[in-house]
Amino acid sequence: MAAQAGGEQLVQVVALLAAGVVAVPLFKRIGLGSVLGYLAAGLAIGPFGVGLFSDPASILHVAELGVVMFLFIIGLEMQPTRLWSLRSEIFGLGLAQVLCCSALLTGVGMLFGLSLTVAFVAASGFVLTSTATVMLLMDERGETVSARGQKVVSILLLEDLAIVPLLLIVALISPVHVDTGKPLWQIVLVAVVAVASVVVAGRWLLNPIFRVLAAAKAREVMTAAALLVVLGSALLMQSAGLSMAMGAFLAGVMLSESSFRHQLEADIEPFRGILLGLFFLSVGMALDLAVFATHWPQIVAGVLVFMAVKAAGIYAVARAFRTRHADAVHRMVLMAQGGEFAFVLYTAAMTAGLIDGTTNAVMTTIVILSMALTPLAVGALKWLVPKPAPSADGAEPPDGLTGSVLLIGFGRFGQVASQALLARGVDVSIIDKDTEMIQSAERFGFKVYYGDGTRLDVLHASGAGTAQAIAVCVDDKAASLKVAELVRHEFPQAKLLVRSFDRGHALALLAAGVDYQIRETFESASAFGEAALRLIGVDPESAAEVAADVRHRDEERLSLQLTGGIRAGVELMHSNRMKPAPLTPPSRAGQALSEETAAVTAQG
Repeated sequence: MAAQAGGEQLVQVVALLAAGVVAVPLFKRIGLGSVLGYLAAGLAIGPFGVGLFSDPASILHVAELGVVMFLFIIGLEMQPTRLWSLRSEIFGLGLAQVLCCSALLTGVGMLFGLSLTVAFVAASGFVLTSTATVMLLMDERGETVSARGQKVVSILLLEDLAIVPLLLIVALISPVHVDTGKPLWQIVLVAVVAVASVVVAGRWLLNPIFRVLAAAKAREVMTAAALLVVLGSALLMQSAGLSMAMGAFLAGVMLSESSFRHQLEADIEPFRGILLGLFFLSVGMALDLAVFATHWPQIVAGVLVFMAVKAAGIYAVARAFRTRHADAVHRMVLMAQGGEFAFVLYTAAMTAGLIDGTTNAVMTTIVILSMALTPLAVGALKWLVPKPAPSADGAEPPDGLTGSVLLIGFGRFGQVASQALLARGVDVSIIDKDTEMIQSAERFGFKVYYGDGTRLDVLHASGAGTAQAIAVCVDDKAASLKVAELVRHEFPQAKLLVRSFDRGHALALLAAGVDYQIRETFESASAFGEAALRLIGVDPESAAEVAADVRHRDEERLSLQLTGGIRAGVELMHSNRMKPAPLTPPSRAGQALSEETAAVTAQG
């Protein structure tokens, strides 16, 4: 019996994976996006499709962890100072949008014949935009870190916070009074303690713990610890009566300045992606076609009118806050739908006796359909809004670029290489996997993040996808070559600079397509030789000329060795002798070149 039940569960797991694997690439190929693909797949395998799942709500509860992990990753991108700089957008713009849209949608609900209470509940649920849908759409379009993307994130944060007072209002106006057994001050105190606990743990406890785990070099334990941080903070907040997503977001913010930030993001990313896909699958399953068939006129009208009115309210608030027309249109199209918190609010309102089961089903269907229509509306956005015009000096307006240079490896070479960039004010992200070096660098004011640059997921988490240049300064031949190959294949937009060790390594890097390589001792040895010439009496101009000639001929040999093989480089060195320098007999110069020829593949 148990084996049969286990077999049925395995069939369901396989069906979920197969539905996503088939539907998402298909929908993305035809330009409809992954969100619509997941929703359609969920509808196909749910109760109103082939019927493999009879209780999508149970899957939705698990899948909500995908939204939780998404908020954690967003929190990792929001340093406390950056979050503080967005306070006016969160509590000004966000609050204004929520209040304006709530008032407009409540009025629409009353025009539809609903009572004030029911209209308020319906409006309050619909005004809470789907964080999962918006964030995934922006992530696919590369807009999450842009200036207008950050304003959208700010509004979403305020809406996530708004679910708490909205649930409290539902409880207060409920005709069914339930005694919780706790006074209001105690509930508030528990919430404050929970928030303070996450802040304290994130600021003073987690970094030492991750440092110990990293030193142990147990890869799976680091992943388990990352999951523990996300799920533990979410559970703590839920126990205190707050939002799980907000708990995870707060934990992310507290760890945003941690040296392990990029590694945490890379560890969480696979789970976030899978669970977020599962979330949209379960939302698709929850679409009740029987309710739609019975109440389709009200549902269709509700979707169109609610989305149109909410869009108008979003646009009006955006323009009132002096947002450009293009950004206001972008925001209203992206955020005109309802969201997952509506399901929570409508269920609470039904339990409290404010709405009946039919109203709950109709409003839930309206929200789900609005979520399904959003990817289509975003796809049509490029036809509604032209590309932003260039500024007066001919340059396109900046759109939230971060991490202009990603520097991998912060040993002796990386430290020196970074100084010119930092002195010029370039935004440099630095990663290294040596925890002792990271601590040492922090004592001198350098912010170095923990991460293995040979892992593609860590490179993605470190901002390689938006970096203008990637500098590989690690002291490991195999690792630097692997990073170079990964970067050239996955991040072609970035200029690639790599530290090489000897001529053979330099040739391998050039063959991999790096934009610039330099042997770690070549320039210092060249300067050393030039200084030696000056100190034994050669005039500075002649010494500099000889050093420049050495560099030039070395570049020629490398080029010929790369294109024509080692033998061509050897022949060039035998036939094209270096001009004799003062105090250096020609025979001795020739002997030096012959010795270099003999070791051409092994020496730097």
